[in-house]
Amino acid sequence: MFIQTESTPNPATLKFLPGKVVLESGTAEFRDETEARASSSLAARIFDIPGVTGVYFGYDFITVTKADAEWQHLKPAILGSIMEHFMSGQPIMAGQGRAEEADQEGEFFEKGDETIVATIKELLETRVRPAVAQDGGDITFKGFRDGTVFLNMKGACSGCPSSTATLKHGVQNLLHHFVPEVRAVEAV
Repeated sequence: MFIQTESTPNPATLKFLPGKVVLESGTAEFRDETEARASSSLAARIFDIPGVTGVYFGYDFITVTKADAEWQHLKPAILGSIMEHFMSGQPIMAGQGRAEEADQEGEFFEKGDETIVATIKELLETRVRPAVAQDGGDITFKGFRDGTVFLNMKGACSGCPSSTATLKHGVQNLLHHFVPEVRAVEAV
């Protein structure tokens, strides 16, 4: 098994491409070792490595976020954990499908804004999320209120130094161009 790695705009996050499907649908993010242990044996294996503070699963990639440790020390252990897991044949998630459903649960917007929200979600799904996935992250809709779109940043995007610029200059401009009612974009 050959696992490729790619750097991300976030220097604390590295993207691992195992050459196999990681999650068939949805995404999963773990910022807490206890939650990781309860939900995914692969995330638990990665959290066993000292210095790991976050794990994110996309369709065909895994991003790992570190604290103060150096990638040259962490990378071989992470590669080994990913390889061992895929060779074991165990499922990635203990309970499939929970991540995407949890995302949609806390959404908020006014009753009359359904059409605007549908357009925003479509733009995020077709234009923004594929580009952000290339960098090992994800952006999902959280809410819309008074002209402001609230987005949830995940994976490499969470805590990335350039995420503010991406939101303000990229996503905000794109959404405002297609949906003039959008005046601002904020991360939650």
